[in-house]
Amino acid sequence: MSLPTRLPARRPAGPSPARRLARTALALALAAGPVAGLAGSAPAGAAATVVSTVTSTVPSTVPSTDSGAVTLDGARADAGRGAAQTVRVGRAKRRVVFVGNNWAGTADLLRPGSFKRIARVDVVPDREERMGEILSNPVRLAFYAAIQQFIGEGHDQLVDDMYSSNDGRLLVVSRPSFADVVAIDLRTREIVWRFAVDGYRSDHMALSPDGRTVVVSASTGNVVHALDVRTGAEVGRFESGGSPHESVYIDGGRRILHASIGMVYTPFDQPALDPTKDERVLQVVDARTYEVVRRYDLRAALDAAGLEDASTAVRPLTLSPDEEQVYFQLSFMHGFVQMDRRSGEIVRVKRLPDLVPDLPRELYLLDSAHHGIAMDPAGRRICVAGTMSDYVTVVDARSFRRTDLVVREGGKPYWVTPSHDGRHCYISWSGTDEVSKVSYRTGQVVRTTSVGDHPQRVRNGVVRKSHLR
Repeated sequence: MSLPTRLPARRPAGPSPARRLARTALALALAAGPVAGLAGSAPAGAAATVVSTVTSTVPSTVPSTDSGAVTLDGARADAGRGAAQTVRVGRAKRRVVFVGNNWAGTADLLRPGSFKRIARVDVVPDREERMGEILSNPVRLAFYAAIQQFIGEGHDQLVDDMYSSNDGRLLVVSRPSFADVVAIDLRTREIVWRFAVDGYRSDHMALSPDGRTVVVSASTGNVVHALDVRTGAEVGRFESGGSPHESVYIDGGRRILHASIGMVYTPFDQPALDPTKDERVLQVVDARTYEVVRRYDLRAALDAAGLEDASTAVRPLTLSPDEEQVYFQLSFMHGFVQMDRRSGEIVRVKRLPDLVPDLPRELYLLDSAHHGIAMDPAGRRICVAGTMSDYVTVVDARSFRRTDLVVREGGKPYWVTPSHDGRHCYISWSGTDEVSKVSYRTGQVVRTTSVGDHPQRVRNGVVRKSHLR
C-alpha cells in the first residue's frame, strides 16, 4: 500500500463564515442568469484598448505531429494537454516557467532546470486606474466585493492565467478582479493592450498552437472570447454554459475542447441540489468558425458508469497523446474519470484518497476536491493535485496504480503542468506560496521554489534574453 510522504506545513488556509456569507450573496446575485454589458467591454469583433504599441512577430501555423503537439525544434511544451504550443528558441530567447501569483498580482519567471527565479513581473501596473473605475460604478463594486470575499478568499484575484507570445516579447494575462485580459511588454513591463470581457470576471485561457490566438473564459458572461495575441482584438467568441472554465486546443489547433463548471460558489453542494448549479457543458468548438460542433451528454455517461451522484462540472482535464482519451476531474470527486472522446463513454474511474472525509462539501474550495491534472507526453503517467487533501500523486495510465502521496499540510495544490521536456510535472502549492517540480517516474518532489502570494497557474513559455532584468 502506498503511504503518504509529508512535507512540512507552512500556512493553513480555509474559508471563513464571512466568505461563506459572501458566497451566498454572490449566488443570489447571479441566479437570474449571465451578466453581460459590463461598462467598457469590447463588442464582438472590436479591437481591444491599445495602450501602447510593440512590434511582435507571430509564427505562421505549422503542422502537428501524431501526438497532437506542434513541434518546431523537436521539443514539446505543456505536452499531454492537447495541441501544445512550442516555439523555436534559438540564441535570442530562453525557455522559462511562468508562475502566476494570484493575490500578489505578479508573475514569477523560473529557470526550468534549476527552478530558480530569474525575474518577477508586475501584472497590475494600472491597478490604481482599474480600482478607480470599479469604485465609481456601484454594480461593478458589488460584484468586485463579492468575488473578492469568496472566490478570492478575501483577496483580489489579479492573475488567473498567463501565456507568453511565441516571440518572447509579450505576456498575456487574465485578471479576474478587473474582468479583463492584458498583454504586458516583457521589456518595458508596460501594458500594450487591454480587453474587457463580458460580465465581471475573467478566468482560464488557452493559447492556440500557432501562438496567434488566445481564448479566455468570461465567468459571469457565459461566453468565451477569442483574441488576437498581437493586438488584443476580438476575432471570435462562442457560447458556453454557466461559468465557462477550462479550454484546451485539440486536433492540431483545429478544435477546442471546452467545459463550464456552473455556479461553484453557491452553498447548495449536496448531490440532491446539483441541478441548482446552472448549466454545465463539455463541448467541442471549431477553432476557425467558433461554432459548437458537439456537446457531450455527461450526465448520461456518468449515470451509465454508476456515478449517479457525481457532479457534471468538469474541472481541469488532460488528454492522451493521440487525443482519443480525455481524463478529467469533477467537482467534489477525489480522483478522476477517463472518457473515450469518440463515444463519450466513461471507460474508467480512478478513486484517490480523501484525507478530509469529515469536511462538509460546503467547505470545499469552489467545489474542488481535486484541481489539477496533466499526463506526461509519452502517455504513461498522470500527475494529479489533491487540492482539499493537500497532496500530489502520480498515477500509472495503464494500471491506474499510484505513487506514494506527497502531502504538504495547508498546501492547497491548485494546478499541474508538465515540464517542457516531459520528465517532471510542476505543481503550485497555493496555500504555502511555493511551486514544486515532481518526477513523473517516481512521484517524488525534486525541487521546491518559493514564489509570490497564492500561486495558481503554471505555464511553460519563452522570453527574449534581452528582456530579463
